[in-house]
Amino acid sequence: MKPQIQNESRERVDLPIMGMTCAACARRIERKLSKTEGVEQANVNFATARATVEYDPSRTGLRNLISAVEDVGYGVDESLGDSEQDAYREEFLDLRRKFIVAAILSLPVLVIAMSHGRIAALNFRGVEWLQLILTLPVVFYSGAQFYRGAWAALRHRAADMNTLIATGTGAAFLYSVAATIFPKFFVAAHDGAMQGMAMQERPMVPVYFEAASVIIALILLGRMLEARAKGRTGEAIRGLLKLQAKTARVSRAGEEVEIPIEEVVSGDIVIVRPGEKIPVDGVVVEGASHVDESMLTGESLPVEKKPGDEVFGATINRTGSFKFSATKVGKETALQQIVRMVQEAQGSKAPIARLADVISAIFTPIVICIAILTFVVWFLVAPADVRFTMALVNFVSVLIIACPCALGLATPTAIMVGTGKGAENGILIKGGESLETAHKLTTIVLDKTGTITRGEPAVTDILVGDGVNLNHEEFLRLVASAERRSEHPLGEAIVRSAREQNVDGRKILLGNFKLMSDRHIALDGFNERASQISSEGKSLVFVAVDDTLVGLIAVADQIKPEAASAVAAMQRMGLEVVMMTGDNRRTAQAVSQRVGIDRVLAEVLPGEKADEIKRLQQEEKRVVGMVGDGINDAPALAQADVGIAIGTGTDVAIEASDITLIKDDLRAVVTAIELSRATIRTIKQNLFWAFIYNIIGIPIAAGALYPFTGWLLSPIIASAAMSLSSVSVVMNSLRLRRFHSAAKVF
Repeated sequence: MKPQIQNESRERVDLPIMGMTCAACARRIERKLSKTEGVEQANVNFATARATVEYDPSRTGLRNLISAVEDVGYGVDESLGDSEQDAYREEFLDLRRKFIVAAILSLPVLVIAMSHGRIAALNFRGVEWLQLILTLPVVFYSGAQFYRGAWAALRHRAADMNTLIATGTGAAFLYSVAATIFPKFFVAAHDGAMQGMAMQERPMVPVYFEAASVIIALILLGRMLEARAKGRTGEAIRGLLKLQAKTARVSRAGEEVEIPIEEVVSGDIVIVRPGEKIPVDGVVVEGASHVDESMLTGESLPVEKKPGDEVFGATINRTGSFKFSATKVGKETALQQIVRMVQEAQGSKAPIARLADVISAIFTPIVICIAILTFVVWFLVAPADVRFTMALVNFVSVLIIACPCALGLATPTAIMVGTGKGAENGILIKGGESLETAHKLTTIVLDKTGTITRGEPAVTDILVGDGVNLNHEEFLRLVASAERRSEHPLGEAIVRSAREQNVDGRKILLGNFKLMSDRHIALDGFNERASQISSEGKSLVFVAVDDTLVGLIAVADQIKPEAASAVAAMQRMGLEVVMMTGDNRRTAQAVSQRVGIDRVLAEVLPGEKADEIKRLQQEEKRVVGMVGDGINDAPALAQADVGIAIGTGTDVAIEASDITLIKDDLRAVVTAIELSRATIRTIKQNLFWAFIYNIIGIPIAAGALYPFTGWLLSPIIASAAMSLSSVSVVMNSLRLRRFHSAAKVF
């Protein structure tokens, strides 16, 4: 529960909340925290039982935030704050203990009630006292949390799910206790139905201990199943954390020592042997190997590592041994940054969740009013001898079936599973809002260099004159000698190509068309071919020896092999794909044609990219996504409705984006959008069933079908249905764990 610095004037902290039972609870805590002095923003997630607060440390502190939570009747679990898995397990075990007690004691009470006096062994004087004795522990131990929560809400002039449960079960229990202690009063109330019967034939006073005890047991069962299911929604984070090495072998004072990973500091020389996990991030300084980075990038093939290459914590060294200098340790490692981003995303809210929050906040008072109205109507219209009984049963049924727990779980559980699934596949979604907006995208803008193309020039064509007695290897040797000391990217590409064939160089003259013209070097025999290559968007390097043109080399930024298939997949999804680049229009058109993009924004200066995104957004109210990787893409990524950064790009681009793709593969864009659509589809399904459940369930519980069918909903059936609705919502969200992208990138 340590605050994380956001900037010089703001800190962020996650508070694990105790005692929340529904979305209305989360809403009340969120409202209280938001009104606390110094708090910039507060978000309470019912599914994760966490409050994420951004605040000004000069105006408030952690203790004030905890006090604000406690003021509205809830607690902050400081001991479990660093172990969400332990918190879920402790919650599950506590609920299981209470459920076992409630189930064991409620069973005989239910059997007695269901016998309706027909079984002689269960129809004895004082059977009501037996039911009371069995129900007391259920109400005051197993169900105590509901009554405490209801009292806390009442003290703050609010109502929540606890209010519904406590009112419903409390009414049934208190009525039954009164009927047991003062039976003559209730017998007198039923005299009209008992006249003419012998005293020994008179029926027992009606009691509803089973309604209180069994309802508490069923609600606890539902909560227990929810706790287990919600624990599973956090498996992505726990799986990531388990990947981290526990120790590291470092060089200290000339000796190799094994130390806990927490003691590794930046600058340490770390030794990694074959088969070991790399403990922290760093740069290779000695040795070479192949590293399995699948946990980070999704790429199944090991990546070659040599001096100067970056390595990342939790990846696995496969072959050789090497040493690297630690550059990022602790919370700064790539793995920990991924965990942090996923936690922030899971703790955030999609805009669609606000609807559920608002409804949950006002839902409980409305339900209580409906329940009271139900009681009054039934008390007035039912036969005199049973009017109180029927009014009470329907009153309790309405309160129990209307608990908005499913509504509160509908959005956060789906976001938790969706963002966790994204993290497993190398897609980091920064928040629920980004997740929801991504499914609305109508246009995707792709930066050319580094996104569609590799971002580094490579030799594509070599043309040697007919009268030149040189093969390609000898020709490259000449070129390499002239470009050996060049820092121009085209020169580096040529030298790199020459070196790949293991040749040396000699001095020659090379350059563009203007240089050849200035030196009066004729292009005889090369004009037509040069024009054709130039029309393909490639850069030409003319090569002359002794003022005679001997050949030319074409250099171009190579298109990524998956670019065309990724663009086609986006178009099949109904997205318009636009390419944006600072290159000249001819080069841009050549690249766009090869990958299947129709609309091109060429010759766009770095400072103009954000303006181009803004213009697109204004066209027919487009929802625009921007994919880029460079520093000059950051303003455009921030301007876009959804900014998607290629993870191999700059830190600035990643910070400015809403979604980060760890793997440098455009097909991951398709996967991210598909995952967004699947998650929002799941949320809508959850909300639909939660709403339909209450819309249908409340009238039935109120007795709307009784005039037509003579059927009333038992409070016990109502409680079972309520618990089932909550569990079904969580299980529907967990189906996202089986998500697979059609892009086949991972």
